[in-house]
Amino acid sequence: MDERIRLDITAGIARVQLARPDARNAVDLPLCLQLREAFDEIDADEAVRVVLLSGQGPVFCAGADLKERTGKDASWVRRRRAASFAAYAAIAACRRPVVALVHGAVVGSGGEITLAADFAIAAEGTTFRFPEPHWGTIGATQRLPRAIGPRRAKELLFTNRPVGAEKARDLGLVVRVVPQAELTDVGEATAQDIAKAPPGAIALTKRAVDLGAETDLDRGIRIEMAAIEQNLGTSDWREGVDRFRAAATPEEAE
Repeated sequence: MDERIRLDITAGIARVQLARPDARNAVDLPLCLQLREAFDEIDADEAVRVVLLSGQGPVFCAGADLKERTGKDASWVRRRRAASFAAYAAIAACRRPVVALVHGAVVGSGGEITLAADFAIAAEGTTFRFPEPHWGTIGATQRLPRAIGPRRAKELLFTNRPVGAEKARDLGLVVRVVPQAELTDVGEATAQDIAKAPPGAIALTKRAVDLGAETDLDRGIRIEMAAIEQNLGTSDWREGVDRFRAAATPEEAE
C-alpha cells in the first residue's frame, strides 16, 4: 500500500500530513485507513502533547477520490464511507489537541477532516467548497451544521458556492488567516504554546468542551465539575499554580 499519510513525532508534537500531492490529496480508502492508524498511534503515545494536521502540495485536500468508485457496487461504497467516518472520528476523538493547517482548495472530505480537528488555521487564498449533493452523494451534513449553523450549512451544500479564507473565518470554519508563507511557522508556534500547558489539564479541557457541547448548561457545569475533580487528583493543578506564581508580577502574586 502506497504511503498516503506521513507521521512524524518529535519533541511532543505529532505532525500528520496528507501525502497524495499528485492527486491533490484526494481521499481514497487507503488514505482513510492510514489516517485512522496514524491517530490511533498518536493517541497511544503518552509523549504527544499536540497534533498538527496539514497537506502536501498545492492544496490541502480536493475531496473524495471519486475515480476509485468506478465499477464498484453500493455495498463497496457503504464500506468506503464507513472507513471515512472512522477516520474523521479518530481525529475528533484524539485526546490531544488537533490543529489543522489548511491551504489552497479544501473540498468536501477535506472540509470534513478540517472540521474533525479542534480548530483550523488557514493560509490566505484558501477556499472551501462542500459539493457533495452536486456530485450525487451525501456528506458534510453533521459536522458542518454544528460548526456554522444549519441554515448556512444548507446554503453551502445546496449551492456548491466557494468560500474564501476570510469568509471561512467569519463563519467559524477556521479561527485565523495568515499569509501562505507563514502558515507552517504559525502552526508550529501554536503547537509550542499548547505544549507548554500540563497535558492532563488540556485533555480534560478538550473532553469537557466536547461533552458540554452535546448537552445543556446545567449538565455542562456538572461535566466541568467532574473534570475539575479528576484534575485535582493529578499534579497538573499544582504545576499551574507554581507556573503562575513564577511568572506573575509581585502585585499579581499577592
